[in-house]
Amino acid sequence: MENYKIFDLNNWERKEHYLYYTNNLNIEFSITVQLRVDQLLRYCHTSHRRFYAMFICLAAQVVNETDCLKMFRNETGTLCVWNHVHPVYTLFHNDDKTFSDCWSVYHSDPDQMYQTLVSDMETYKDIKGIKAGNGQPANFFCVSCVPWTNFTGYTSRVTNGQPQLFPVITAGKYLSRDDGVFMPVAVTIAHAVCDGYHISLFFDRLQQLISQL
Repeated sequence: MENYKIFDLNNWERKEHYLYYTNNLNIEFSITVQLRVDQLLRYCHTSHRRFYAMFICLAAQVVNETDCLKMFRNETGTLCVWNHVHPVYTLFHNDDKTFSDCWSVYHSDPDQMYQTLVSDMETYKDIKGIKAGNGQPANFFCVSCVPWTNFTGYTSRVTNGQPQLFPVITAGKYLSRDDGVFMPVAVTIAHAVCDGYHISLFFDRLQQLISQL
């Protein structure tokens, strides 16, 4: 059984936009938002959970709820949607200041997803090299954290002119303000599959999940 479906491009209201940003202006875009994370910090403190793993868990839930964040082109170039995508995240090595990519199987149950992330982080935390684990599947998205910098913007460039359709989610250092604790979160993705409106929905849903903890 295939773990994806062929997307009905002809009945998509964004068909013209998809074709334009695929054939005429093949670009990606990035949006950074300051998310309020007071409740996430309190939840992690009271439940003795890891902040980074919880953030990945919540981000994975929102991505997997959203078809335009799970799109890809198959071997014939047909637009498809994965049934689910797995988080690929970075593990930082404090001794030599390098990082390694790690991936975890996605679970729709948040507790199971969290436990899987923590287990994999412990297993691969000391494995050096660009890939800490083998067998990374094709259905994935990227998420990472730059905890040393509270940035206000984020960009990346695809040098071969072929933006990837999967989202790249990057969190930064959280800081306290008079009105709460806020953390920058950036999403970078190909314009072919979504617009600023869809990424705004991603941020709204992620903020909602954090506030409901």
